[in-house]
Amino acid sequence: MTPSLAPILTPINAGSEQTGYLLVQANCIPNICDLRDQQEPGHRMKRFKNILYVADPVVEAGEAFERAVTLAEKNQARLTIAEVYETIPSFITRKTPQNLRNLVRDIRGSELSKLCRSVRNRVKVQSETFEGTFFLEVIRDVLRSGRDLVVKPAGGRHSGYGRLIGGDDMHLLRKCPCPVWLIKLPVAPSYSSILAAVDFDDEDEGGVKRALNLQILELSLAIAKAERSKLHICHAWKPPYENLMRNRAGLSYTEVDTYVAEVESGHRSRLDGLMNAVKEGAGREVYDAVRPTIHLERGNPRQVILALTETLHTDLVVMGTVGRV
Repeated sequence: MTPSLAPILTPINAGSEQTGYLLVQANCIPNICDLRDQQEPGHRMKRFKNILYVADPVVEAGEAFERAVTLAEKNQARLTIAEVYETIPSFITRKTPQNLRNLVRDIRGSELSKLCRSVRNRVKVQSETFEGTFFLEVIRDVLRSGRDLVVKPAGGRHSGYGRLIGGDDMHLLRKCPCPVWLIKLPVAPSYSSILAAVDFDDEDEGGVKRALNLQILELSLAIAKAERSKLHICHAWKPPYENLMRNRAGLSYTEVDTYVAEVESGHRSRLDGLMNAVKEGAGREVYDAVRPTIHLERGNPRQVILALTETLHTDLVVMGTVGRV
């Protein structure tokens, strides 16, 4: 069973203030199982072509915005800058002589237009404003416009002090049908160390978890290659019921040790199989250029991810979540 997103991120929030997160959703895995760009020769990785940057009025459009622009530039992608403002209650608009809704839209639209003009010589860019519930309006735009990546500053309006994942971000991560890149401020000039976390599920019906793992790894390889970063790939494993077997099941230490070794061997075999698949999907040339380091770590996933994040001085963590719909 996939662990929920919140317990994985909670300790990371407290311990890795400079780490950003790219979270890959499994809501629409059937639509993203084919991770190859068939229009290019060989088996090149699918590039981002339609990026949505979600601006936040309380977060200055600086480093996070530049990261989105650079990503669009490198991928020759279309970039849309959007902002969602809260619905204006009807009792306010009835008492306001001017059309408050139009005024808010015009003011925010003017600010977004300035951002567009500042990068129009670098990327194909446009702006949009939406009124309503933040995560719902973003998801509706993703579905309506076929976005393949959402980028936004981490936190913002509804995040507590010192937290990376705010309420809006969490809703977006759980529901958004495309990858979401939360950029923690201040942004490092480049990502020197990236950690990709994968997980396996014995009851992976339809291959959803495998497709999710492949997308996590292909995204990580693409970013690491573009940023010339060191990529680390980790998988955490634990032998189920080990303590019970050692203390209450009447088994010898040798028998339990053999069981633990078999569990580890199974996880190693599945990880090796996944890496072979991603070499084929991403292309051996890309894989060999990045040369990722593999970490098969025994322990609780959230503790393993936190420990590696701190030990490796990770700038970006890429991991997935099976979305709730």
